[in-house]
Amino acid sequence: MFLSKIVDAITGKNDRKKVKGTVVLMKKNVLDFTDIKASVVDEVVEFLGKKVSFQLISSSVHDDPENGSQGKLSNPAYLENWLTHITPIIAGESTFSVTFEWDHEEFGVPGAFIINNFHLNEFFLKSLTLEHVPNHGKIHFICNSWIYPASKYKSDRIFFANQAYLPNDTPEPLRRYRENELVTLRGDGTGKLEEWDRVYDYAYYNDLGDPDKGKEYARPVLGGSSEYPYPRRGRTGREPTKTDPNSESRIPSLINLDIYVPRDERFGHVKMSDFLTFFLKSITQTLLPGFEGLFDNTPNEFDSFEDVLKLYEGGIKLPVGPWLKAIIDSIPSEILKDILQTDGQGLLKYPTPQVIQEDKSAWRTDEEFGRETLAGTNPVLISRLQEFPPKSNLDPNIYGNQNSTITREQIENKLDGLTVDEAIKTNRLFILNHHDIVMPLLRRINTSTNTKTYASRTLLFLQDTETLKPVAIELSLPHPNGDQFGAVSKVYTPSDKGVEGSIWQLAKAYATVNDSGTHQLISHWLNTHAVMEPFVIATNRQLSVLHPIHKLLQPHFHDTMNINALARQTLINGDGFIETFLFPAKYSMEMSSIAYKDWVFPEQALPADLIKRGMAVEDSISPFGICLLIQDYPYAVDGLKIWSTIKIWVTEYCNFYYKSDDTVQKDNELQAWWKEIREEGHGDKKDEPWWPKMQTLQELIDSCTIIIWIASALHAAVNFGNYSYGGYLVNRPSLSRKFMPEPGTAEYKELKINPDKVFLKIVVPQHLTLLGMSVLELLSRHASDTLYLGQNASPEWTKDQEPFLAFERFGKKLSDIENQIIQMNGDHKKWRNRSGPVKVPYTLLFPTSEEGLSGRGIPNSVSI
Repeated sequence: MFLSKIVDAITGKNDRKKVKGTVVLMKKNVLDFTDIKASVVDEVVEFLGKKVSFQLISSSVHDDPENGSQGKLSNPAYLENWLTHITPIIAGESTFSVTFEWDHEEFGVPGAFIINNFHLNEFFLKSLTLEHVPNHGKIHFICNSWIYPASKYKSDRIFFANQAYLPNDTPEPLRRYRENELVTLRGDGTGKLEEWDRVYDYAYYNDLGDPDKGKEYARPVLGGSSEYPYPRRGRTGREPTKTDPNSESRIPSLINLDIYVPRDERFGHVKMSDFLTFFLKSITQTLLPGFEGLFDNTPNEFDSFEDVLKLYEGGIKLPVGPWLKAIIDSIPSEILKDILQTDGQGLLKYPTPQVIQEDKSAWRTDEEFGRETLAGTNPVLISRLQEFPPKSNLDPNIYGNQNSTITREQIENKLDGLTVDEAIKTNRLFILNHHDIVMPLLRRINTSTNTKTYASRTLLFLQDTETLKPVAIELSLPHPNGDQFGAVSKVYTPSDKGVEGSIWQLAKAYATVNDSGTHQLISHWLNTHAVMEPFVIATNRQLSVLHPIHKLLQPHFHDTMNINALARQTLINGDGFIETFLFPAKYSMEMSSIAYKDWVFPEQALPADLIKRGMAVEDSISPFGICLLIQDYPYAVDGLKIWSTIKIWVTEYCNFYYKSDDTVQKDNELQAWWKEIREEGHGDKKDEPWWPKMQTLQELIDSCTIIIWIASALHAAVNFGNYSYGGYLVNRPSLSRKFMPEPGTAEYKELKINPDKVFLKIVVPQHLTLLGMSVLELLSRHASDTLYLGQNASPEWTKDQEPFLAFERFGKKLSDIENQIIQMNGDHKKWRNRSGPVKVPYTLLFPTSEEGLSGRGIPNSVSI
């Protein structure tokens, strides 16, 4: 041994080189302004000699075989100059150096590293870059993870270089590390999860109600039953309630919103998490009592449309009182500037929604009503009418005859000379059908909540101008003698004069109430937020960060678990905002569960959805393989371009890593991932025959395209127009408190004298309007750190050149689509539905956006 060391010294074999690394991180005190002591404590610990250590793991040299042939570890290297050498890059970020001693022949090429944090507080590790690695060059490790003190972890914190590997191609020295990391992320399924835990696991939606507060606060468990099927959400491990062992206890809203999701899934500091936390808390707990007393004459009513417009044009003077002080104390000052204009005037003021920026009354036209079914905030429900009268799919043994009562005589004089049969044959009749989803719950809604509403069907006719006009609205109620006797229905047809014109405006409002509720609960919450969470969980549990499909999908999962957790706490929970603001009230989530019974994964593909709804037919010579039956359908026109571009990108990416169907079949991580999505994440649908088998490359491409489409473009289309159209709740009322005025009643008489006041009294309560506007504005805003489709957080996201170049082409194609949308929006004669009477250009599928309330932009993920 002694002689060998002498020989090594003479030959220079042990003449080690030093390799410098650059670490980018953010200290906790930078990210958490309320925890000033974190900085002081960590500096004391650093001064005493405890460090942040790094150990590289070789991807080419094995360690001791007794260590399971794992990659060789380097000696620990320590973060340098924590106290003194801080170089800001952007706000909150700092760079540090770390120096490794190197013997290339002995160690080889690093493929991962282990980090230990011996401080007493966590920090956010963004990246490590090794410069001038002998015989290799630069190596990047993209981390983007919170590092807690080492004592909090049961296993090492490990990060891999930005090189993707299919499982069978993983360098042998890294294989065990790859497998062990996935075991850590799965957890053991037990115990309450703490903020430093990194566990991704499943649970039912059993935390929406609070039965310990009383029976009226109990809600059914969603998921795990045929009665209430539902996608799974992230497990928190909180204790069950005392009253119901199947329900999970809730965090009291007034204390905090610190609901467990893996820390790396939580909002970043730039996301303005305080905005979400405190503002939502204030809305649901503090503002309601004060809003109820805002007006002197009629405490819960607007007297005119002019009263509503004051919210935007001049603001409303807030009454002085303890409730206002509570708001000011609980909402950060930067939020008050945007929402509560505390400039000494004490005003409550809102941005003017786009729908009334150019014209204050155009929203009332029939053409705009029809246009919003194609280009509004819920353009995914309209379908082509293929039989007349419309039939119900509800079980007649339970619900009796629920078929439509609309007659040919009621509509044929409105079809531009066509008969009903001719209009159907020439694809000119369409339907907005809320009947079957609303009717099963309607009796309970109308008898045990403050709602008084109907189940609606709306027929629309496609004119030669490619615009839709409503020709009949059917409003139905359950039969007073029991469900088995069917529906009691009344049909309303267009009129623009006298009391009949006022009744028609109310009929459209009742139909819109149905549409607002089904939009928020199904098109938006269920079909994007809820269905996406199982994919987030399964991807982190079964696909290593080294897996190319993990790298492909991960940007589209950013912040989804966090926003869903906040929603469970303040929005969709029992007695929360959704139940307060939408017509199904306490049956809201039950309605979304009913809709999930009909959810089919392959039909979430845009072309398949359009064909299912009869809005398009297959056509091999058309650009996207389908032909739209309404050429001026802005959501579909722009959506098909986005869909096609996503699919091309996914195809090029997957073709690089998978050379055959056999490669897909032999990818054990991929197969475990897909099995878990079907059998666990969407476990209530595990036996459905429509699930792709994941045996071919095409099935992989199609499935990933659907996932990315849902998370990005579909969510953008049904969310970011919320305030543009719904911020003026007169345009999109979300509940109704009285039935249609009938002849001979006092309200019918008032309808003749002051129709606007009756309208407002029925569908626009004051304090709920203010609540609704506040939340819709919040949900429609883009944060300053939003990444949009075609953007990636790091330019070093992959080492593989071909996928990198394919992603650049993806971004370029999206930019071209932006230019096409701008051009089409400018051609008002050819594309009337792109702006309509309200002159709101269709930009919801415009790929990029600026920060704030823009009514445009496709974020990568369901993040708000």
